[in-house]
Amino acid sequence: MVIAAFAIIGPLILPDPAAQDLGRYLEAPSASEPLGRDDYGRSVLARLAHATRLSLVFAALCVGTALVLGTSAGIASAWFGGWADAALRGISEVFVALPALLVVLLFAALAADGSLWTLYIGLALVQWVEYFRVVRARSSLVLGSPAVEAASLLRLGPVHVLRRHLWPELRPLVTTLAALGMVTCILAVSTLGFIKVGLRPPRAELGLMVTEGFPFYDVAPWMSVAPVAVLFLITACFLGLRRSEVTT
Repeated sequence: MVIAAFAIIGPLILPDPAAQDLGRYLEAPSASEPLGRDDYGRSVLARLAHATRLSLVFAALCVGTALVLGTSAGIASAWFGGWADAALRGISEVFVALPALLVVLLFAALAADGSLWTLYIGLALVQWVEYFRVVRARSSLVLGSPAVEAASLLRLGPVHVLRRHLWPELRPLVTTLAALGMVTCILAVSTLGFIKVGLRPPRAELGLMVTEGFPFYDVAPWMSVAPVAVLFLITACFLGLRRSEVTT
């Protein structure tokens, strides 16, 4: 919640992350600038807030898309069976056969101008297969259970089956996958930014900030330590959510 509040409120009250003041080159942390300034005189705190918001919103968009597509396809595959199941399984096996990193890199290469949309499509396409396979496997078991057979005999309808039988079984699995998916997306975008394949400067992004801060680590360690610390905290938080969900 603290990280989310920082990502939401920070960009609203902090200065423009791209505003330069070369007279404040590598300014050390102070009361007015808790994380100092970078080599262009930009506020590291402001850039960190915008980069955190970008990572969380972008990851949520990718995970939400993959969740909806994968869960819907998994339920449909288990529900209808036959040719629909065979077709959806065939499509999923194609994506499983392709290395996930290769797919993301291909879409990142298409983003010559550092567009977020190509990265979004690549990450969503990589992740939907996980939801599909897990949801299909569990849905097949639930739909074949005596409780669902009894609901069908009583003609309670598909909405009743989804609400009372399928979703209670799928919710813990889907939320766990979503927590892991958030971590995967954030680290993937940061990794691409770190190797300068994904987003382009001067956009504030955690991986780019780490790369930009490395050459000045001797004199301005805060430039690279700050985004690394945020990445660590985000990863730990989402893994903690996953663990609590599994325990529950």
